[in-house]
Amino acid sequence: MKSLFKGIKRIIILLFLICIFIAGYIIADGYKLYKSVTDEVSIKEKINEIRSNPSYVKIDEIPKDYLNAVVSIEDKRFYGHFGVDIYSIGRAFLSNLENKKIIGGGSTITQQLAKNLYFEQKKVLSRKVAEVFVSMDLEEEYTKDDILELYINIIYYGDGYYGIGKASNGYFSKEPKELDINEITLLAGIPNAPSVYQLSNDSIYTYQRQIIVINSMLDTNSISQDVAQELIKKIRESKGI
Repeated sequence: MKSLFKGIKRIIILLFLICIFIAGYIIADGYKLYKSVTDEVSIKEKINEIRSNPSYVKIDEIPKDYLNAVVSIEDKRFYGHFGVDIYSIGRAFLSNLENKKIIGGGSTITQQLAKNLYFEQKKVLSRKVAEVFVSMDLEEEYTKDDILELYINIIYYGDGYYGIGKASNGYFSKEPKELDINEITLLAGIPNAPSVYQLSNDSIYTYQRQIIVINSMLDTNSISQDVAQELIKKIRESKGI
């Protein structure tokens, strides 16, 4: 019996060492990727390029309701974490395990910005590690409002529209500051899956997603119960949900 326990113990130690080796390799590979892309084009250069776009919209020209909607649906702890949300990663891991497939990665707004800056086409684990390194740099060099502003200006809203400026004008013929709460909650849900939720599809899923955004805002106390209920009622009645 003792020999059996010894054998099991050795196997566990071996597996543990293998895991450490693999994790170390992935982290080293991710750091190498991070250094490679940021040495080629610095974060500052990337951000200056984004901000020079004529359609770039400053955060003070974006409705507060829209900012609240994005944070509520994408990253509730955005203003409290350091670029990586350990709680969300753990929750996503358990959810993926339960569903026996990857349905989410727990990425923060900062990580999504990092991905859009450098790693859009890379789908490997080392990319996720590199993404974390870029996220930490972003959090160190820029304010939370800077990061949120950049994120809103770089993400894809479907139908060929990149950034809130082009999406607002393209979908509603309005500047972002003119958006009403219905348009705000509709737009905030699209970047999660633009090919599904883009307005040209006129899909029921788009409006179901809008209701999720509204409920997320309700959860974070960034919309009143009365306004949320009225919005959801109108959506359900007009779209037959």
